[in-house]
Amino acid sequence: MTSATIKLYLPHGDARRLRVGEVSNWTGKALAAPRTELDDLLAREETESSGVYFLLGVNPDTGDNLAYIGEAEVIRDRLKQHKAKDFWTSVVVFVSKDENLTKAHIRYLENRLLQESKLVGRYTLENSNTSNPKLPESDREDMEVYLSRIRQVLPVLGSDLLSPIAGSNKPAQHQPHLFCKIKNAVANGRRTESGFVVFAKSTAVLAVRPSAESQYPNTIALRQRLIQEKTLIERDGVYVFSKDVEFTSPSAAAAVIHGGSANGLTAWKDKSGKSLKEIEDA
Repeated sequence: MTSATIKLYLPHGDARRLRVGEVSNWTGKALAAPRTELDDLLAREETESSGVYFLLGVNPDTGDNLAYIGEAEVIRDRLKQHKAKDFWTSVVVFVSKDENLTKAHIRYLENRLLQESKLVGRYTLENSNTSNPKLPESDREDMEVYLSRIRQVLPVLGSDLLSPIAGSNKPAQHQPHLFCKIKNAVANGRRTESGFVVFAKSTAVLAVRPSAESQYPNTIALRQRLIQEKTLIERDGVYVFSKDVEFTSPSAAAAVIHGGSANGLTAWKDKSGKSLKEIEDA
């Protein structure tokens, strides 16, 4: 991903309220706001343009992150229609400053954004779009550049919808692959910008420690949720991770693998046996 200078303007001087984001030498513009600031957002002239948008919130039944990704030739009119949706608490809009986004362009962007967000898997999507809009090759290339800027700006505006769970492919500092072993379970993972990722095909013990249910209820609840989601699948005497999973810390990851409390700084080791604590203290 190329370097970028992102300018963030706060019309009300508060980063929790309406924000406007721009990238140097990019024709796009981003606007983000909590639902409580929707009227302020709709009053801006940018919402008279065509573009793509994200409605972000939480599924009230499951507690999972939930998103709606859409496109519109007039953003303002479409967002007004979405007032009927109850789940979302914030909105992010991307438009073009030169007004060159056509209907075909925004349909292409919507489709690509849906594909990428499904692939990343951080959010459940309330909508899906199986269409594959056709664009001339040069236009597709332009929209892929636009998409790359959306990837850069969206986290700055507070959403990790498109941020890979495994972390950046080119982190500022190399993070070694680490292993967590207990009984017949072996997991591998590494630190990421947001926490710690355990990679797919890692394994965790089947049984939880007798003391875990009373002393570490959060760990047990997290394991149960991963089992119910079929992220942890029982196979050959262990639970197998069916996909990459991001945890808040190395200890949170190790606790799920161990079936009880664990110190992630000592439980995770590199291939030579050096613990994460030793690596980071070196």
